Amino acid sequence: MRLIKVLAVVILAALAGLAGYAYFGDMEPIRQEKRLPLQLGTPGD
Repeated sequence: MRLIKVLAVVILAALAGLAGYAYFGDMEPIRQEKRLPLQLGTPGD
């Protein structure tokens, strides 16, 4: 009987964790512009 209670608690915790991941996992990263110099037609080609 005790094993069933522990199993039920573990299952409920897993479901709560899955729901939290589904809710907070959809957050988009913060975007920022980056400019990097690019050399085209380098000598040696």
